[in-house]
Order: sequence, then structure tokens, then C-alpha cells
Amino acid sequence: MRPAAAAATATAAALRLRAAAASLSPPATALLTHRRAALLLPPLRHLCSPAPPRASATPDSQLPPRLPSPVMDAQFVSFRAQLDESSTLRDRIRTVVSEIESASRVATAALLLVHQPVPLEDVLGKAKAQVEVIKGLYAQLAEVLKECPGQYYRYHGDWRSETQAVVSMLAFMHWLETGGLLMHAEAQEKLGLSSGEFCLDVEDYLTGLCFMSNEFPRFVVNRVTAGDYDCPRKVLSFLTDLHASFRMLNLRNDFLRKKFDGMKYDLRRVEEVYYDVKIRGLAPAESKQEVAQS
Repeated sequence: MRPAAAAATATAAALRLRAAAASLSPPATALLTHRRAALLLPPLRHLCSPAPPRASATPDSQLPPRLPSPVMDAQFVSFRAQLDESSTLRDRIRTVVSEIESASRVATAALLLVHQPVPLEDVLGKAKAQVEVIKGLYAQLAEVLKECPGQYYRYHGDWRSETQAVVSMLAFMHWLETGGLLMHAEAQEKLGLSSGEFCLDVEDYLTGLCFMSNEFPRFVVNRVTAGDYDCPRKVLSFLTDLHASFRMLNLRNDFLRKKFDGMKYDLRRVEEVYYDVKIRGLAPAESKQEVAQS
């Protein structure tokens, strides 16, 4: 019989006993009460009794002890030593790179005076003083890298952006002095990176040239405002040649390609200034030699 049916049967029997006990004497009532308890308690005790606990399949005391692997520990101890050494070396590199960035900002701030009515010699003199400081800092960086031969590109990212900014500044200074392009070998020589494993990465050099082109639209407008109406023609000729040279390269879709794509907008802005000056009749007449070269 099911537990629910047994409980219902016991309850019905108890009710019948209670009705019969109402008409009996006290001794008989006590007897019936005892019988009712005998009918009810066994099913209830059967329903409420907890299930016996299950025995564990394998006691913890019987598991074999796990001992550390000496080969695995030795490998990770070696890894920890390598990572600590690399972290220490990277901190030293970043300390020198931070000083390079600071000197570069000072030189760039001095070079911004070229947009103001300040003699060019004074502007270049202040910037060149910082270039010598930067050259000495690159020499310190080269000494640090000698401790990890063959790992130049492992730490190259720590000074890449700072080097690109320095190349941009040097290329702009070179154009102000000569009107021509700062070559890769010349940039390496100015920074003292022409010997040994530590050199000027080609992509950093090209990215620096792209940054340099951003200075020309503002420079042309300020020079025309100051009365130098021949400056747009010189800048336009230089940027046109530089842009055509970049188009010879098969650039990937990366940061350098994006910066090169921005050069065409600098070129367009310089063209607009030149055409405006030309239409107004402010540009000086070009010589026959210059026309033949163009």
C-alpha cells in the first residue's frame, strides 16, 4: 500500500475510534486512544525517517599524496628569472626614452617659433641644442641594448613613437635650412645610430616624414601672411616630389599607410594657398630654369 493511502486509512480508523470512545467509559477511552496512537505512529515514523547516509567510494585518507614535479618547477623558476630580467631592462629603457621625449618636446616647442616673426637662425639654434642632447640619450639607449644582443625588435616598441617625432623634427629643420629632404643615412648620423645593431628603423623614418608634412600647411599660410609669396611654390614642389616618391612603396594597410594617406590632404591645402596667391598675381615670376625643371 502507498504511504498516502496508508495515512488516509489510519486517519479514518482513528476517527471511528474517537466516535466509539465518546460513548465508552474512561478506561475504555484510554484503551482506544492507545490503539489510535498505535495506528498512526508507525506510518508517520516510516514517512519521516531520514535516508541512511551513503558510504564514500574512496576516503580522502586513502588518496596517494601529490608531490611537486621537479622538472616543471625548474622550468618556471627559469621563466621567472627571465621575466624579472626583462622587466628590469625595460624599466631602464623607458627611463632613457622618457628623457628623449622630454628633450624632443623642448626642441619642438622652440621650432614652433618658425611660424612667428622670429629670425630663422635663432629658432634653429635653440632646436639644435636639444638635438645634441637627444643624440647623447640615444647613445645611452644603445649601451642598454648591448646587454640583450639580438633582441632589438623585442624592445623597439618602447621608443618607436618618440623616434618618429624626433625624425619629423629633424626633417623639418633640414628643409628649413636646405629646402631638401633629410635622407635616412643623414638622420641616422644626426642621432648617432649609424653603427652597430642599434639603427634607425626604415618605417620610423618614413612615418617621421609623414608627420613632417603636417607642418607645411600652417607654415605656408603664415609665410604668405608675412609677405613671402614664393614660399607656397617651394613647399608645393617639395611635397609633390615627396608624395610621388611615397607612391613607389607598396605600403600595407597599417599605421604608416594611414599617415601617408593624410599627406595628400596636406598637399591639397598647400596647393590651395599657392593657387590663391597665383590668381591674385602675388607670386613672383618663375625663371626659365625653374619652369624647365618643373
